[in-house]
Parts: sequence; structure tokens; C-alpha cells
Amino acid sequence: MESAEAVTSSITSKGQVTIPKALRQQFGLARGSRVTFAMVGDHIELRPWKPEQPLPESGFGLLKTSRPAVPADFDPASLLRP
Repeated sequence: MESAEAVTSSITSKGQVTIPKALRQQFGLARGSRVTFAMVGDHIELRPWKPEQPLPESGFGLLKTSRPAVPADFDPASLLRP
């Protein structure tokens, strides 16, 4: 970040700090975003967290089940017939 002006924020009783809006927007931080903290010399660095592996675009295949697979030719409409 190339900013000559520092911005301050207070720490709450729960240890929470509000990241200024301009910085959240600049780094793409939104509600639920994760960040990392690192001790660097005599200060703390806060950085946007990036997973080591990219997140999947869909959740297909992420859940495992112990149920047997449904046959490929199964007709769900057959469940509605008496």
C-alpha cells in the first residue's frame, strides 16, 4: 500500500478492530472475508487471506454419502405415481 497517511482505529473489549472502508474497498474485503496477522519486527501486518488451493467454483462432488448411488436411468417422476 502506498499511503503516506496512517489511519487509526480503536480496539473493542472483544479485541475487534474496524478496518477503514477505503482500505476494505481497496483490498476487496467484505463481510466474512478472512485476513492473516503476522509479527514483522516491531509491528503487526494484516493481509487478506488467500487459500493455498483455489476454492472450487461449485460444490459438486464435495459431499460424501454412505447411501448407494442412484441408477443413471432412474426416473424421479416414478416417485409421484401411485
